[in-house]
Amino acid sequence: MKKINYLSLSIAITCLLTIIYSFKVSEKNYEFKTITIVESIVPSGAGRSRIINALAPRDYKEYTKIMTADDKSRNKSKRSEIRVKNYEETKLLNFYNMGGIRFQNIAANDAVIDSRINAFLDEGWEIISINTGVEAYGGQGDGNGLYITRVYFKKPK
Repeated sequence: MKKINYLSLSIAITCLLTIIYSFKVSEKNYEFKTITIVESIVPSGAGRSRIINALAPRDYKEYTKIMTADDKSRNKSKRSEIRVKNYEETKLLNFYNMGGIRFQNIAANDAVIDSRINAFLDEGWEIISINTGVEAYGGQGDGNGLYITRVYFKKPK
């Protein structure tokens, strides 16, 4: 009977410690990274396609102004101060060439994008979101357009 009580007590203590530990507040600090993939959908291959990775950090506070009912003055941040000149640019192929859509180019882009994303994963980054969008007029004779994908990563600091 005492064996069962000691066993029950051990199990109860283990469960209690597990529950207490699971509610332990752990402070996790993450850093975030965004890459932007721009693929040209301009006919005749006239566009440019790239993977862009900013290497210079920016603090949003330096470019933010709080607007109030009393102070309606505009944000005086200079574009030249915000602009990042230190970035990684990986060349991709355009979706189109003179002959039309090039599926080989799309397959090549997929391979390069996979390689870049795998490199981030190898560096300890975790994908948290992927967002896409298309910018194009789409009207009669539209010759412009971009397909943009943003990949958001995080990793513990």
